[in-house]
Amino acid sequence: MSPVTFIVVGAGQRGNVYGDFCLRNPLAASVVAVCETNSKRKRNFVDKHSISQDNVFDDYKLIPAGLAQAAVVSTLDDLHVDMVVRLASLGYSILCEKPMATTLADCERMRKAVKDNNVLFACGHVLRYSPYTRALKKVLDAGEIGDIVNIAHIEPVGWYHFAHSFVRGNWRNEAQTSFSLMTKCCHDIDLLLHYMTPNKATRVSSFGGLYHFKKSQKPKAAGTATKCLECPLKDSCAYSATQLYIPNARRLNRGWPVSVVCEGAEVDAQTPKDLEDLVMDKLANGPYGNCVYEIEDNDVCDQQVVNVEFEGGKTATMTMIAFTEAVCQRSTRIHGTKGEIIGDMSKFTVFNFETREKRQVDPATFDLDKDGTSGHGGGDSGLMNAFVRALQTGDQSKVGCDVDDVFNSHALVFAAEEARRKGTVVSL
Repeated sequence: MSPVTFIVVGAGQRGNVYGDFCLRNPLAASVVAVCETNSKRKRNFVDKHSISQDNVFDDYKLIPAGLAQAAVVSTLDDLHVDMVVRLASLGYSILCEKPMATTLADCERMRKAVKDNNVLFACGHVLRYSPYTRALKKVLDAGEIGDIVNIAHIEPVGWYHFAHSFVRGNWRNEAQTSFSLMTKCCHDIDLLLHYMTPNKATRVSSFGGLYHFKKSQKPKAAGTATKCLECPLKDSCAYSATQLYIPNARRLNRGWPVSVVCEGAEVDAQTPKDLEDLVMDKLANGPYGNCVYEIEDNDVCDQQVVNVEFEGGKTATMTMIAFTEAVCQRSTRIHGTKGEIIGDMSKFTVFNFETREKRQVDPATFDLDKDGTSGHGGGDSGLMNAFVRALQTGDQSKVGCDVDDVFNSHALVFAAEEARRKGTVVSL
């Protein structure tokens, strides 16, 4: 069977994650075209995948039909809708990075385009596809803990990860992208729905806000400094850009988050000193060197709790919190009528009320697709494996969900944010 072919639209961090899957699995998939506006990222991506110059684009509107079987849309969130609608109209099946879009109306436009053009669709809800999640879902579906009554789920974003992506970075401002529950935790909400299937969500409430990253919380000793490089606390502040980025540069670590700061230029750095000089320049002149307390357009929640009621009176909570040592190492407790599951995205325990027995489940013991180089606990690779199988067979069910499921998952996130803003309970 010939490899499935992809065009990648957006050759940034996530585009490279999906593209790298193809490099590791050349018999299953290959990238044959790319669309990217950043010249350095585009050059790096073209070189990595040996893409013909005829298949390199600056504007997605110039992409013709028939270059590949599917398109990976991995641009910034607000750009997804127009790209997906057009590419679907050209007959491309779509893998769209999460979130689907930044408004519910745009999500509906995307859903309609996928259905009208009868193309396959997958969304970057990668947590569904990790060996851990699939092993846990297998236990749930087998009824080992009886009926699920409640789920308590926590997403610990990590103090420096939140400062990088949601205070200094692309997702700091709701008007420019979307609210942090959507941009960070839409796949956590999706997990709740996944675990609770077939019970549907019926009501939602939510509380939270921007607690810490604002001028009123700035340490007095920092004075009037607006850049970390100028701050007297640059060597001691928990959120100092010099503490976050410079040590990586000195180790010649060109990966995340340095790759985001340098916007593709990091690959040209040949020595640790070269990379450190480049990062220092970016911190002095770009947003990633800004004091986290002085970023006026940062307005996204740094902590939020979501409460969901499901059919039959079942309940779930999801907590998103910036202030953690753990970085995206989710913890989940699932309470059933016959037992309880406690997990941490790596392994989980199952306790049986009737036998009083507890066992630990290691997903490595399951016959599941795994890829130790993949992010999100193997979920990135798991999603690509599922989507490739769908493309090979023409069978949407291989993805494990369809565009309606993805739309409904996003609708719950939008409803949760409406509940937070209005201070009410929203019925679904």
